[in-house]
Amino acid sequence: MAERHTSRNAPTGRHDLGAQDPARIRNVVLVGPPGGGKTTLVEALLLHTGALSRAGTVEDGTTVSDHEEFERAHHRSASLAVVPLVHRRTKINLLDTPGYADFAGEVHAGYRAADAALFVVPADAATDGTLDDATRLLARDCLDAEVPSAVVVTKLDHARADLAAVVGALRETFGERVMPLFEPVREGERITGLQHLLAPGSASPEQAAAHDRLVEAIVEEAEDEALMEAYLDGEEVAESALVADVDAAMSHGVFHPLLPVCATAGVGLGELLDLVVAGFPAPAERRVPDAFTPEGRAVAAQAADPDGPLVAEVVSTSSDPYVGRVSVVRVFSGTLRPDVPLHVSGHAASFLGADHGHEDHDEDERSGPLSYPFGGQLVPAAEIVAGDIGCVSRLSAETGDTVSSPEEPRVLRPWSMPDPQLPVAIEAETRSDEDKLSEALTRLAAEDPSLRVERNAETHQVVLWVLGEAHADLALDRLRSRYGVQVVERDLVVPLRETLAGPATGHGRHVKQSGGHGQYAVCEVEVEPLPAGGGFEFADRVVGGAVPRQFIGSVEKGVQAQMARGTRLGYPMVDLKVTLVDGKSHSVDSSDMAFQTAGGLALREAAEAAGVVVLEPYDKVAVLVQDSLVGETMSDLSARRGRLLGTDQVGDGRTRVLALVPQTELVRYAIDLRAATHGAGTFTREFAHYEPMPEELADGVSSRR
Repeated sequence: MAERHTSRNAPTGRHDLGAQDPARIRNVVLVGPPGGGKTTLVEALLLHTGALSRAGTVEDGTTVSDHEEFERAHHRSASLAVVPLVHRRTKINLLDTPGYADFAGEVHAGYRAADAALFVVPADAATDGTLDDATRLLARDCLDAEVPSAVVVTKLDHARADLAAVVGALRETFGERVMPLFEPVREGERITGLQHLLAPGSASPEQAAAHDRLVEAIVEEAEDEALMEAYLDGEEVAESALVADVDAAMSHGVFHPLLPVCATAGVGLGELLDLVVAGFPAPAERRVPDAFTPEGRAVAAQAADPDGPLVAEVVSTSSDPYVGRVSVVRVFSGTLRPDVPLHVSGHAASFLGADHGHEDHDEDERSGPLSYPFGGQLVPAAEIVAGDIGCVSRLSAETGDTVSSPEEPRVLRPWSMPDPQLPVAIEAETRSDEDKLSEALTRLAAEDPSLRVERNAETHQVVLWVLGEAHADLALDRLRSRYGVQVVERDLVVPLRETLAGPATGHGRHVKQSGGHGQYAVCEVEVEPLPAGGGFEFADRVVGGAVPRQFIGSVEKGVQAQMARGTRLGYPMVDLKVTLVDGKSHSVDSSDMAFQTAGGLALREAAEAAGVVVLEPYDKVAVLVQDSLVGETMSDLSARRGRLLGTDQVGDGRTRVLALVPQTELVRYAIDLRAATHGAGTFTREFAHYEPMPEELADGVSSRR
């Protein structure tokens, strides 16, 4: 009978969290749906290694997770948590991520900091033999992240647990190479241990068949010639050799070992930690992100060498009431030490575009105290070596910034971030809050690159672009609790435009006499609308000096000033040609300002005669949804006055729907789409052009004048 494995590793306690050898470091991000058991699994692993004295409490009495007020109030994780532990003389940094789509930015940061992923899914997740849409989306993101990944199935003791159904459902997304390494051993209703499917020999024909499939998958995907030769010769391949080649098999992104775990019973924890140590890649085995000089010249990537040039990246930022800003960094090369000169580079705009919301910056400063995150506290660190993850205090860096030595400054290509599509307009509640708001927003955006702050010069609104309602609530809560700024939400103002409905003439007369020099200016203009995007044209057909040459430019300035103010609702006027055809002047009382005023009055009269059309902005929208929801999505876009442009099949059961949609109909679309697609639908948009708004809707728009 094959060897039965249980949680055999003796607790190691909370040892020194520093690591000197990158080969003895493993960085593993935990991803999965909300309620899947990620945080429970982390706490169980800490208990197993002796770092916890009881569930949720480390040995000195502090808590595992230092949750913000928002997280406590909403009973959900909203940020990346780095939890280190030690197993078999190897430091394992577990990066616990939120499961909710609103905090997908934290998941992306976790992928960047990690060298491998654990996709955590509960044993009751396969409803009707398939995963829900949101879980499948998370699984696809895990594949797209291109990090080796394994699967952990939790909650084996749940009443509706069905391990076989979950394995089958996972294979629909991850592929057929989702291979269980163990099979639960039960005594009645209790799960008492795991049967290792890699061990030679089997207790049943089913287990023997599973063993053969597993061995074949590892041998094929690992591309180990010696192992392949022994297997083809019919030799019994040693379990240790197979485990040693798991990381090679995982490296191609096709083979995904699966481990069943029952955290509450302590079953599978030792096996999981053993697999991470023996079968997951060390930092030196993973490719370093593309590196450049601040001037943009590509440079060779550095391996995880503690003696190499310093290259690290800020993967998370927070504010501590006692130590100020705390930057969580992944060190890719070199060794980070306290109180030494550093170069901090942020070049998101160069890579991702100026509209990303983060300006490029380069600063030289000194590193502050170093520490390791552990539960609700920071454990002092003497240094942080290549491959490890730690914290730097009092560093004025943003999430995503590169930290390097001033002698050899580097910039790492930023990781991809989800594009926030939900706008939330805010304003300070009081004058004192207004004074603090700008700095608070700058710090908030520095911490969270998935949040974009827009200060709209046209609408005079401050707009937070977020991923969803919970993301918005978190941002507002942080403004209040971290920075002491109270804000209120306002209706979003969509920037409209005005233009003339047709050609018209206008007469502008500005004559005032009240002693001394008066004001005298008269002008006649012809105004006609230009095609969409035509801009503004000004022409002069005045003859006989009716308007002196020095005042023709004054008329043009007056017309443009009136166009900026609008004539109907107070929105800027666009796409007009204005021709000055006649006028009158006075040798003493005419002036630049008088003719500017007359030019504005002439445009207003022409607008009143021709009628004003309100224009609204349209965006080109690309909506990615499940195939089964294409019809519903198209109907919804049509109901939003959108014009459908077509569809694209993208595979994996999803379709992209393209449409032109008014921006006024997209204000809450991020929320509505998520609800309609059960969290699996996403969309992008870009400005297309302006089009006339239906008159019945324009009549309901509030005037800004």
